[in-house]
Amino acid sequence: MYHPQSSSPSDSGTENLIIEIDGESKRAKRFPWYYAPTYLLFWVGLFFAVIYPLFQALPTGIKISEESEKPGRFVAERAQAQMLQITQMGPRVVGEISNEVTIVNFLLEEIEKIRQLMRADLYEMEVEVQRVSGSYVIKGLTNHYQAVQNVLVKLSTKSSNSSNYLLVNSHYDTKPGAPGAGDDASMVVVMLEVLRQVAISENSFLHPIIFLFNGAEEQPMQGSHGFITQHRWAANCKALLNMDSCGAGGREMLFQGGPDHPWLMEHYRSSVPHPFATTTGEEVFQAGVIPSDTDFRIFRDFGVVPGLDMAGVYNGFVYHTAFDRYTVVSRDSLQHSGDNLLALVRSISNSVEMYDTEAYSEGHAVFFDFIGLFFVHYQQSTGVALNISFSLGAIILVCISLWRMSQVSGQTLGTYAGAFGLLFLLALAGVVLALVFPVLICVFYDAGNRTLTYFSNSWLVIGLYICPSVIGLVLPMTLYLTHCPSAKIPHPYHLQIVGHANCIMLAILCLALTALNYRSAYLFLISLIFYVAALIINLATRLHCRGYLWSYLLGFSQIIPFLYHAYLFHTFIIILLPMLGRFGVSVNPDLLIAALCAIGTILALSFAAPLINLFRRPNCMLGGLALIMFIFCMISVSDVGFPYRPKTNVMRADFMQVHRRFFEYDGSMSLEDSGYYFHLSDRRKDAPLQGSMNLTGLIRMDEDCGDSELMCGLPCYRYCSAKKHALWLPREELVELPYPTTLQFLNKTILDGGHQVRYEFLLTGPPNMGLFFQPLAGVKILRWTFAQGMLDNPATYRPPLNVLLTYGIDSTPTHFFVELSKDDGNFDEPVFEMGVSGHYFSSREKRDALSQQFLATLPDYAFAMEWPSSYERYVF
Repeated sequence: MYHPQSSSPSDSGTENLIIEIDGESKRAKRFPWYYAPTYLLFWVGLFFAVIYPLFQALPTGIKISEESEKPGRFVAERAQAQMLQITQMGPRVVGEISNEVTIVNFLLEEIEKIRQLMRADLYEMEVEVQRVSGSYVIKGLTNHYQAVQNVLVKLSTKSSNSSNYLLVNSHYDTKPGAPGAGDDASMVVVMLEVLRQVAISENSFLHPIIFLFNGAEEQPMQGSHGFITQHRWAANCKALLNMDSCGAGGREMLFQGGPDHPWLMEHYRSSVPHPFATTTGEEVFQAGVIPSDTDFRIFRDFGVVPGLDMAGVYNGFVYHTAFDRYTVVSRDSLQHSGDNLLALVRSISNSVEMYDTEAYSEGHAVFFDFIGLFFVHYQQSTGVALNISFSLGAIILVCISLWRMSQVSGQTLGTYAGAFGLLFLLALAGVVLALVFPVLICVFYDAGNRTLTYFSNSWLVIGLYICPSVIGLVLPMTLYLTHCPSAKIPHPYHLQIVGHANCIMLAILCLALTALNYRSAYLFLISLIFYVAALIINLATRLHCRGYLWSYLLGFSQIIPFLYHAYLFHTFIIILLPMLGRFGVSVNPDLLIAALCAIGTILALSFAAPLINLFRRPNCMLGGLALIMFIFCMISVSDVGFPYRPKTNVMRADFMQVHRRFFEYDGSMSLEDSGYYFHLSDRRKDAPLQGSMNLTGLIRMDEDCGDSELMCGLPCYRYCSAKKHALWLPREELVELPYPTTLQFLNKTILDGGHQVRYEFLLTGPPNMGLFFQPLAGVKILRWTFAQGMLDNPATYRPPLNVLLTYGIDSTPTHFFVELSKDDGNFDEPVFEMGVSGHYFSSREKRDALSQQFLATLPDYAFAMEWPSSYERYVF
């Protein structure tokens, strides 16, 4: 029997509650205020002592000299030497000799070396170079390609009769100007070494393995489309391992799986020695938050091949720049990727599931690693059951706890229910403030043109976003507990109810995300599991009635959730922070980082942070956090907060040197001019360039681009939705192009019925060109040479229509037609406008003298993916 007694009147409310337990009295006292900083520093120390080193941990790269001692192991030193050879070839853009000849020959030579070492008594190897042409619609454009190349290896066990293949893919082409060590030479050499180890192993496998060295991923994803839609082996590919990168070095993350094939996750769990994966990453990626894509999309959508999509995610600052070099990918990083891929290849190529993969198609999986130590996965249906069970269980246990408190304290259950309701609202307000405070900082910084202050010094997010988030999270309840003590409910109980309120809030969020079919509800489940476990023990042992003793168990129980959530959101910040340098100019990128910091803080500290009220003067701790925030703000507005650094954290200032010509319906040229077409990638726009480059006369296309001119008169490349945010800098001297892009008008034929017409053209130019079609009033495009997807869905794809043309090893001019209808059948007047652009990506194509002088003024902290380009607008 528990008998509460009031403390002396001088105590604040019932803070120093005396509870009798089996006749023994215990006084509950809060801890001295000077222990509070130690408590907060414990969590900070936990992050730097556990999470940070585990995130950075990599296996030691195996040397060639150690191969005899470690047979069957991936040898990183050999892969590293091959990566050096590849990056020394320079940028490898589709259509360039380096991509179509040099690296293809290199791969064939390396594969032949492996063939010479292969256990010919066990295996047989087929090697070929696929040259493929095709056309398809992707992301608002029609992607038309000619003679792009893939290098293919099929490795089979002679004793196996399986006709189901495992497909392993990476790409060897790059963006203009990028050596592509991380993206994606590192994965190419990993595949070569895995092929070698499998081919020389005495341990055979059941199912043939296709190694696809993809020669056109950056265009985008033409090589994978050509293979999966046209190659004779494609129909037999039943599982995929896709290897890509959005950075250089570090660990590769499994961020997409399936879909609907959880057996692949079981192979990942049972075989991979260095797990790194999250369901949340998959949902974020598929929501389009990340400005990238991979071949996984093509294999999934066009080939219906389930698989695992893995990518290097560290050091995205050098991604698609000249600084993605051999030196930024460590041998240990290659070992990490190689160990994982080799284990997966061996496991899946020997799997029973490969005989009939559809029989094992059982829905989505929830998957994640725990701070790199082990991997967890279960089916989504299991996740739903777990989410509902623990959420409802948490609600029931909280009700039991409130009832027990009322019985012990002698107060009515209504008193505790009312207190819970109020604290629930305060907890909700805390979550709102935890989000609002960092967002307000983002808004103020954006208004002062101070975005991306953390871009080179990521530690600034601690003071800029995490500290204000912690303040917001605990501010409402701390103010209430400090200034509105209850005469009926003792402080230890009040503080427990704070935890209960947070528990119910997380349970509601878990149920809501589950109802919305988000697998990321598991994040809330992790927090609930450990809170519920602590609550059960506290109830069973009566610790919750013994002053503050319950808080020891609660604090201890939060270590695991803190470690996981802090690890996960640290991972997201490491991945996404470099991407904000190419996030576009229209969105404040700080909002994303602030939101990540706030959500991570809420999940990691929702139960631990309110425990600062165990200590006297908790307001002082909030004041201390506010002081830290102020200091970090002052640092961020100094030179330390300037976003960019040479070579390591560069500004992306991509631009074209454009030669434009505008032709009218009668064939006359109405305008010929030149200028620099800038496509800037971050929120600071052109301000960081103004000090070193002469940008006098710069035109912002959002002010100058109306509907009167097709594509704003710009040769936008690939995805053109951002053209209105582009910049145009006129120059007096015409840009000298390496050679012309020529459109030859061949024929115009009025078709049967008189209301349709067919135009035929021949297009000659560089390996990368673009076409833009704008039918005039009363005109509709019916058919053309290219994929019909855009024309078949006019409600989705509205003019102007964009066609990307690419050729690889074969530069034969493109012959194409377009058929249109016109309401009045009058084709003796303008029918449609067509824009033609040519893009001279090759670094061997010399830039004219004025362009070189202009490029030389680029500041050392900026990188320009630049090339000459032509644009002609015709009226037919």
